[in-house]
Amino acid sequence: MSRWAWGLLLLSTACAGSRAGMKDAGTGGSGTQAAVDAASADSRSTTRRYVDEDLGFEIVRPTADWQLDETNERTPEGLAIPVILRHNISGAQVVLQVAPAVASPTQFAERLTEGLRQHPGFTTSDPAPIPLSDNAVGFDFQVGEGVHGKVAVRDGSPGRVLMMLATWPAQAAADVPRSVDALIQGVRPLSGPATAWRTPRP
Repeated sequence: MSRWAWGLLLLSTACAGSRAGMKDAGTGGSGTQAAVDAASADSRSTTRRYVDEDLGFEIVRPTADWQLDETNERTPEGLAIPVILRHNISGAQVVLQVAPAVASPTQFAERLTEGLRQHPGFTTSDPAPIPLSDNAVGFDFQVGEGVHGKVAVRDGSPGRVLMMLATWPAQAAADVPRSVDALIQGVRPLSGPATAWRTPRP
């Protein structure tokens, strides 16, 4: 299970962000992303699209309420954690990681579900197909009474798998899960030339 421990670690990080998110809701972004989001209305549709050519994915944020922070981190197993997205109003959070395709999306989801069910406080649904791609799989989970969440796994660019781990406070408004779904749908492998903003990878 050590290979899959990264998933639990990232879920724990995301859950902590959701618990703290309600305190921070309403605060603006910082750094490069804040400057990008402050661009003119004419360029807003472009600035909401983030492209990473190195890892072969793009993110189209459904609204400007989603703040994107680059991390450029990698786990010892070689899993990339390129970005974390935070919903400034609700405290919802989506962590994206890009994994080598050493297993199918279904196998990733099944192993992660098995691991989460072994930890007190986590309850999950069974992995099931979701309409992101032909072989995308996802499941819902809950941590105690305070955090709801979901996981979505799909193929990325050749040789990679994209996994999105989303959490939001249980007391969040009913439209927050819909916003999370819209964001997850906007995470996809690149299918053509990149023309949008991205911060160069060091």
